[in-house]
Amino acid sequence: MSENIKKFMYLNRRAPYGTIYAWESLEVVLIGAAFDQDVSLAFIGDGVYQLLEGQDTSESEMKNFSTTYKALGDYDVTKLYVEKESLEERGLTLDDLMPLTWEDEDDDWAEKDSIRLVSRAELADVLDDQDVVYSF
Repeated sequence: MSENIKKFMYLNRRAPYGTIYAWESLEVVLIGAAFDQDVSLAFIGDGVYQLLEGQDTSESEMKNFSTTYKALGDYDVTKLYVEKESLEERGLTLDDLMPLTWEDEDDDWAEKDSIRLVSRAELADVLDDQDVVYSF
């Protein structure tokens, strides 16, 4: 990585389908990662639905892109923050989300969880530590 690494946070606030925001966010995340930036994602509000396991778009005219999240670890995108309160407000738990992992080459390729469950206050601290925050 270059010495000009910036911390980019992509804040996902909307449900995955019905608008283009979630898909656009994912595309921009992959572009940022390709340029060796420190990329993180956060899911708040209805954005937590983007990580739901077993998404089915067969009755809509939208492509199911949820499996793309499973490839983020291959792009060194390993920090996916999920706001605990947003999950609870929607009657969801971590068990309802896709298992997203990455392999840590510095730890004998150990498989590690990408999703980090954080409180609203903890997420505010994470956001304060970023150089750039994009909201989708």
